[in-house]
Amino acid sequence: MNTEYNIYPLGDSGIVVSFGEVIHPAIHTKVQQFIATLEANRFEGIIEYVPAFTTVTIYYKPSNVANRVGKTPYEIVKNKVEALLQLLKTEGESTSRIVEIPVCYGHEFGPDLDHVAHYHQLTEEEIIKIHSSEDYLVYMIGFAPGFPYLGGMNKRLATPRKGNPQAAIPKGSVGIAGEQTGIYPLETPGGWQIIGRTPLSLFKPLDQKPVLLKAGDCIRFIPITKEEYVAQKEGDHEY
Repeated sequence: MNTEYNIYPLGDSGIVVSFGEVIHPAIHTKVQQFIATLEANRFEGIIEYVPAFTTVTIYYKPSNVANRVGKTPYEIVKNKVEALLQLLKTEGESTSRIVEIPVCYGHEFGPDLDHVAHYHQLTEEEIIKIHSSEDYLVYMIGFAPGFPYLGGMNKRLATPRKGNPQAAIPKGSVGIAGEQTGIYPLETPGGWQIIGRTPLSLFKPLDQKPVLLKAGDCIRFIPITKEEYVAQKEGDHEY
């Protein structure tokens, strides 16, 4: 594995490790491997770490970093980070957990499916087939609790956002915005083209593990009928 990286400070209590400049599965693998190595070798002073598409930001408490003559807290943390980077795997890729997400496309659950089909001069059935034929990599979780930033959508489905965002997109809605597709874990405002909805809850705040998905997961959308949606919705406990 290519071990090129860049390290730089973020304020007086943060350090950023950058593995590249573009969103790519190979860089995502480096991010995930570094997170695993960091978690297994946490050092004194770490408050938290935040992974993103191409970087991992580590926040630390300067007063808790072991002091050495002539070295600043940042220099000490940077040395520790560089040592951890040497522990990364040199070959092979991380194994992704496959998560199947049932989706009822169209109808009242996907009011914009017709627009997306007309935009691309395809049938609704063709849009559904293309959208559900891909495997999507979860690069990171953000924006809202449990919201997955996905990569892997077929560019044939790329559709501009709505000109006028909606005040409330229903929880579980599956949408397209530009070259991205995603799932709304909560009811929030949004301007994505909504093509379907999942009966699964991506965020259950009272669960021991409140967020269903995590970075590194592989998502597969499974088309279901309206009847199957209702049955699965009733079996997925809400909070």
